[in-house]
Amino acid sequence: MDVLLAVARTVPFALASGLNLYATVALIGLCSRYELVTLPPQFRGFEHPAVITVALALYAIEFVADKIPWVDSAWDALHTIIRPLGGAFVAVAALGEAPAPVEALAALVGGSVAMTGHLGKAGTRAVANTSPEPFSNWVLSFSEDLLAVGMTYLAMRHPVAAFVIAAVVLAIIIAFASVLVRAIRRRLRRPKMV
Repeated sequence: MDVLLAVARTVPFALASGLNLYATVALIGLCSRYELVTLPPQFRGFEHPAVITVALALYAIEFVADKIPWVDSAWDALHTIIRPLGGAFVAVAALGEAPAPVEALAALVGGSVAMTGHLGKAGTRAVANTSPEPFSNWVLSFSEDLLAVGMTYLAMRHPVAAFVIAAVVLAIIIAFASVLVRAIRRRLRRPKMV
C-alpha cells in the first residue's frame, strides 16, 4: 500500500512543481518539519531549514515576478528547465527507496508532468499578457499558486484523490494546448503592411 501511495503522490507533486516549484518544495518541507502531515521518511530532506528558507525566498521572488505582465513570461522562460527538473526530483523523492529503473521512470514521468503543467501555465500567461489590463495576470497568478499549494497539500493528505484531480487537470491542459497555440499565434500575428 505504501508503494501505491508513493506512486499516487508523484503525479500531483510533479504537476504542482510545474506550476510553482518553490511553493511545492516549501510546503512539503514545512508540513514535514512541523509534522502537520505524517509523511514517509523520504521527505525528511525537504524539512531542513536551509531548504525551506531558500524555497520560501524564491517563492517570494516568484510571487512578485508573477504579477507583472511580461516579467512573468521572462520568469517562465527561465523556469522552462528548472520546473521540469524540480518536478522530476520531487517525483523521485516521493517514491523513496526504489530500484534504479523505477526511479528513472519516476523522473521521466515527473519531469514530463511538470513540463506539461509549466507549458500550460506559460502559454496561458503569454495570451494574458497581450491584454491591456494587468488584472488577468493577478487572477491567473493567484489561481496557479492556490492550485499548486492545494494540489501539494491534497497529495500529502489524500494521494489518490490528488492523483485523480491531477489527471483531470493534465487532460484539460492537453485538450486546450492547441487552443492556446492558436490564440498565441493570432495575438502575435502582425497585420500586413499594404
